[in-house]
Amino acid sequence: MAEETDRKPDEKQTQAQSLTRREAMLQLLRVGGVAAGAAGAAVWLSEHSFRPVPARAVQARRDHRIAADPQLPKMTVVQFPTDKDPSVGTPGAQGGEPRALVQKALENLGGIRRFVSRQDVVVIKPNIAWDRTPEQAANTNPEVVAEVVRQCWQAGAKRVIVTDVSCNEPRRCFQRSGIQAAARAEGAEVILPDPELFREVELGGVVLKTWPIFTPFLEADKIFNLPIAKHHVLTGATLGMKNWYGILGGQRNRLHQQIHQSLADLASFMLPTVTLIDCYRILLRNGPTGGNLEDVVLKKTMVAGTDPVAMDAYVAKAYWNLDPAQMPYLEMAAGRGLGTVDFDSLQVKVSQLG
Repeated sequence: MAEETDRKPDEKQTQAQSLTRREAMLQLLRVGGVAAGAAGAAVWLSEHSFRPVPARAVQARRDHRIAADPQLPKMTVVQFPTDKDPSVGTPGAQGGEPRALVQKALENLGGIRRFVSRQDVVVIKPNIAWDRTPEQAANTNPEVVAEVVRQCWQAGAKRVIVTDVSCNEPRRCFQRSGIQAAARAEGAEVILPDPELFREVELGGVVLKTWPIFTPFLEADKIFNLPIAKHHVLTGATLGMKNWYGILGGQRNRLHQQIHQSLADLASFMLPTVTLIDCYRILLRNGPTGGNLEDVVLKKTMVAGTDPVAMDAYVAKAYWNLDPAQMPYLEMAAGRGLGTVDFDSLQVKVSQLG
């Protein structure tokens, strides 16, 4: 049974009220689903405390955002207890735990039809960068991808495309990640990167001026960003905005010399409809490639929303204790009006499943 945080507080929840909003939100991810109910009670921020920032026009920007709704949260956190048997189903959910997390997250944000209209061409951008299995947590969970595909069809999408520009050999990445099979099983069109499908685009960035972009991302009506939460040797963590490296062709490693500025440029260019950060399994160390199961932690969590800056700031702080000052791209993106680093100022919906 799902536990919503707008119910009457019990004794543990009352104790949690003494936590600051920020402490409660961080405890929610750090503790995980087992004891997070109390923390969650302090985080049902229904008082519309978000601070909208006017968008700035940037040349060649692909803006797939939807209209804000002050009655709906800008971010949601959905969790299963980490000691719950994943073979035990959740009432009302279709499929396993990763699918149930997606279902509840989208429901909390207003439902899939808020994001997808009939006849939309939807591009889903998971992380499919590495030749790794789902258990190694280097790529997005395939069941998360499959459930988003299913939801988009339910909303009446005209086409649903799943794609990424892999770092390792693409066919191996798409197959071994499990994403190709899972997405195709739900009827998605899976497109592997093809050198002939890149177009030089003027991004108008400080570092990223003209760069080859994979054309499916230029032709979409809506874009779903589906990163996995991972450690990264250069940025500390790779989350939503770092996932946009997977729209680029060319020699992306050249951008590592100015990685934070390039991430801010990408975030200014590609504004997603919604972001769902897969925290079902997270790669705590030795990212972004991983490979050692000892570096993987099971969190059974989904963080989703429409403020990409706040979501990156939140997950980075909760799992790696990283502040915006340690991740300059966050403050750069916030300075461009793309969101806020003050994640505790947002309206948030927390759900406990199981």
